Amino acid sequence: MISEKLAHEIIDKLSQRHESIATAESITGGLISAALTDIPGSSKVFRGGVVAYSLEMKKLELDIPLSEIKKVGVVSEAIAVAMALAIKKKTRSTWALSSTGVAGPGSADGVPAGTVWIGIAGPKIAQGIELSLSGKREIVRLGAVESALGALTRILG
Repeated sequence: MISEKLAHEIIDKLSQRHESIATAESITGGLISAALTDIPGSSKVFRGGVVAYSLEMKKLELDIPLSEIKKVGVVSEAIAVAMALAIKKKTRSTWALSSTGVAGPGSADGVPAGTVWIGIAGPKIAQGIELSLSGKREIVRLGAVESALGALTRILG
C-alpha cells in the first residue's frame, strides 16, 4: 500500500531528525493520523491530531474564526494552511498536515466533489496544495491521504 510506505518514510525521517508531526483533518476524518500511527515507532514523533469536521470544531479546536471561513470558504487554501498552522502551534510540533475538501457525492457550497486542499506547515513553510480528485467518496478521501503524505515526503527530502 502506497500510504503505508509514505507514512513509514515520514516516521523514519522525523525520528532521525528528532522532529514531530500533528494533524488537523476534515475531509480525511482521521485517516492521515491513522496512516501515521499504524507505523511502529510513530509514538516518538506523532504528537496528536484533531478531526475538525464541522465549522464549529474548526473554531473551537483550531481557533479559526468563523468570519474567516465565511470570507474564503471552508474548502480553500487559506483554511487548509490555517488548520495546519493552528495544530502545529497547539501541539508544539515541528510539522503539521491538514485536509479540507468535498468528498461527495455532489458538490457542497458550490465546490465540486473531489476538490481538496492539503495544508503543510513546518519550520520554514506554510503552504496549501490543491487537488482535483475523481471517484467515489472513499477514493477521494484515500487520494487526499496519499497526496498529503506524498507531498510531505518530498518536502522532507
